[in-house]
Amino acid sequence: MASIENPVKDKADHPVEDKADHNLKDKEHHSVEDKSDNHEKEKEDDSVVDKSDHSVEDKSYHSVEDKSDNLVKEKKDDSVVEKADDPAKNKAVDLPEEAKALLKSLASEWDNIQDADALQVIRLKGAMTNKVFQIKWPTKTGEPSRKVIVRIYGEGVENFFDRNDEIQAFEFLSKNEQGPRLLGRFSKGRIEEFIKAQTLSAPDLRDPSISALIAAKMKEFHDLDMPGPNKIILWDKIRKWIGIAKSLSSPEEIEAFYLDTIDKEIDVLEKELSSNQQRIGFCHNDLQYGNIMLNEESNSVTLIDYEYSGYNPVAYDIANHFCEMAADYHSETPHILDFSKYPDLEERKRFVQAYLSASGQEPSEDEVEQMVQEAEKFTLANHLFWGLWGIISAHVNKIDFDFMEYAKQRIKEYWARKPYLLCSAGPSLENIVAEEKQTQDQASSSNRGNPSKTPFFRKFRKLLSLGLFKPRN
Repeated sequence: MASIENPVKDKADHPVEDKADHNLKDKEHHSVEDKSDNHEKEKEDDSVVDKSDHSVEDKSYHSVEDKSDNLVKEKKDDSVVEKADDPAKNKAVDLPEEAKALLKSLASEWDNIQDADALQVIRLKGAMTNKVFQIKWPTKTGEPSRKVIVRIYGEGVENFFDRNDEIQAFEFLSKNEQGPRLLGRFSKGRIEEFIKAQTLSAPDLRDPSISALIAAKMKEFHDLDMPGPNKIILWDKIRKWIGIAKSLSSPEEIEAFYLDTIDKEIDVLEKELSSNQQRIGFCHNDLQYGNIMLNEESNSVTLIDYEYSGYNPVAYDIANHFCEMAADYHSETPHILDFSKYPDLEERKRFVQAYLSASGQEPSEDEVEQMVQEAEKFTLANHLFWGLWGIISAHVNKIDFDFMEYAKQRIKEYWARKPYLLCSAGPSLENIVAEEKQTQDQASSSNRGNPSKTPFFRKFRKLLSLGLFKPRN
């Protein structure tokens, strides 16, 4: 997460657009300072979230750990994502001077701009990693305003990805007509082409016609021959993040989120989810609805925001997309996930069928079934990935979003689903809690005769009574 808006409903045909039909001069790389870069683009008034992805459960969501509840309450302050400012209050003063200079330089080269200094700055809502602005100028001919996107990098993003790697991916994808063009760079951000398409909403992901377009575009994305080694990045990244999360967290947070235990879980997951037969491709790794643009005229989609992109098992990317259907980043509580909206088996099969068919050959039932099962197991890695992202973000990101609560939900979902998806692979949370109880010092003398009063016994009993470990259809 790498993007925040809307629940999941059904909609009908929403075409899409692959590439902008925006006439921006080929002034790529007007650098006012060549430094880190960020990417992405967003719809006219509604932006996208930079990060997020989400987990699953069939019907009800059952809590797995009570300890983290109190920690979350301490951290949270009514997390509602930053809403777009009133355009009337937006001024160019919101931008760094070097960004303004670069924007004026770009605009001065466009013949139809009325006044290069008369730029209007509109802060787009929903971004969770960066500050994103839409910039527009009035035209001489009365045509629609000329627009670009300015992205100012957020704080602490170096914990999550290498900005230079992201820019290389951005430039390669742009040259291969997979996303917006890079128009300029400055020390703390960049300027991107404005794509004439709309950002999807959460309900759009459930529309079968749109979902089929996303599946085909994802397959096209995975088949790209990106420069550099095609080495899986998932496991090294999770290991790096667990180290960062532990270094930033208090002892109470480490205990509440079982970070020491999760450290060991990574080895279990990598062993269980790796195979010689799995398909590897260049993955987006953050395919939530805000990172997908749709153009109704061309009936095509464009994927944006490549900050978390890299080579991974393609089943992981599909799993990430399925998990995102539980999220609504533009609701009053954008950090809350609704796991009842995770796609059912029929939806997952339909998506995988469209994905595999995009190569021009009809897949067999066994091929579809195998990929559906593989993607379902990779939801576990996805929960840990974004759970750790949430813990780190809570310490480094100033955006008004309840990262701790979000992290708690993802990690709880990991423990709730693991017994069914990996069966005997590694300990379950109930076994871990039972071990804690056994190794914990004996309760105070007053409670020795009544073990039911010890805190670990109460927690263990509560876990068993929650009914978390029930299968999903």
